[in-house]
Amino acid sequence: MAVDKSYIGRTTSRSRVTIERGPVANFARAVKDESPVYRDPGAAKSAGFARIPAPPTFGFVAAFWGSFPEQQPPPEAGMANPFVEVIGALARKGGIVLHGEQEFVYHRPILVGDMLRGEGKVVDLYEKESKGKTMTFVVTETVYRDEKTLEPVLTMRFNLVHRSA
Repeated sequence: MAVDKSYIGRTTSRSRVTIERGPVANFARAVKDESPVYRDPGAAKSAGFARIPAPPTFGFVAAFWGSFPEQQPPPEAGMANPFVEVIGALARKGGIVLHGEQEFVYHRPILVGDMLRGEGKVVDLYEKESKGKTMTFVVTETVYRDEKTLEPVLTMRFNLVHRSA
């Protein structure tokens, strides 16, 4: 079965994300990083940061902890999430869905007080055969930009894999 490559390039999401001190400190604690740089403005400044930075993998959860409904851009008419369409259709056929890979490219540190604008899109969609099963890979990329400068702050690539039943 060939995958529908027309999904490549389609937008998966648009969001505004507020980076707050509490979630940053809680995330650092959750990943067992006790560095005061993630909690104390003085320690952050001593380490060379203008404000408290977020830990390296915080970008993965930032949208969950910092997206407030009243701040979100309005949805585009008829815009459906192609990521959900592809994986949803495959999941309904059975099999398993796996978090395949995650990549973070920081253009600068994420800092408490940042307001970021994110836009995600499907960047690749392909299949591989493995031990008699079809593995479908959906790769998305989300670029978070500083709302004031529009400069990129973080580019995240996420690979979700569906293995057929």
